[in-house]
Amino acid sequence: MATQTIVAKGIVGLFQPRSTHMVGDGFPVRNLFPSNELDREVSPFLMLDYAGPQYFASTNHPRGVGEHPHRGFETVTIVYEGVLAHRDSAGNAGVIGPGDVQWMTAASGIVHEELHEKEWAKNGGTLHAIQLWVNLPAASKMSSPGYQTILNADIPVVLLGAGAGRLRVIAGSYQGQNGPARTFTPVELYDLALTAGQSTTLTFSEGHNASFFILQGRVSINGSQTAGEAELIVCHRHGSQVTIAAQEESRLLVMA
Repeated sequence: MATQTIVAKGIVGLFQPRSTHMVGDGFPVRNLFPSNELDREVSPFLMLDYAGPQYFASTNHPRGVGEHPHRGFETVTIVYEGVLAHRDSAGNAGVIGPGDVQWMTAASGIVHEELHEKEWAKNGGTLHAIQLWVNLPAASKMSSPGYQTILNADIPVVLLGAGAGRLRVIAGSYQGQNGPARTFTPVELYDLALTAGQSTTLTFSEGHNASFFILQGRVSINGSQTAGEAELIVCHRHGSQVTIAAQEESRLLVMA
């Protein structure tokens, strides 16, 4: 019987964030993509904005971004610290805090606002979040808009072997655990935490890209490329395995 050869994914490169700029008055973001050199390599992900971590003083006037339109893609907001409030023209509203995810399908068109939640803004605090844009297939771009509030408690957690850490499955699946996000395009979206000195190996479908954004710590990928806080490692589509080794306690967002 023939045996299947497992091939490690090669590295496209290490990418640094752009300088911080404000989105509205509540989101100090560093952008990782879009970029002409990355667009094909990270598809169907269109954009990654990294917000914070930054402290905001207390206020009675919640900061954020007022009403603005989107069309033809999905926005995914992941909160690590802080509390955000959402409202849109389809009548959806929701509040997300640490560990929660908001998955909004703009599709045929939607207008929404994203603000610091009122009570959190009154107290002040540190905001730390990521927003991704995910492209929709051509056949789905004129679908009806939709909205998913995905709470931390509803995201399955997989404990990695040998005390290496834990992996939260936001979308896709891992070791039999399915993420709660309903997606138009098959994607894997994981929140990965690794213990210092430990490693884990992830397997992806051949032909799928894989990218790793480092929120905390320092890691090496497949024993070669290293990356630290706010850096992005992008892997080639060819191959299926990626080994991530934590040089210190680390947290990553895995996108594939």
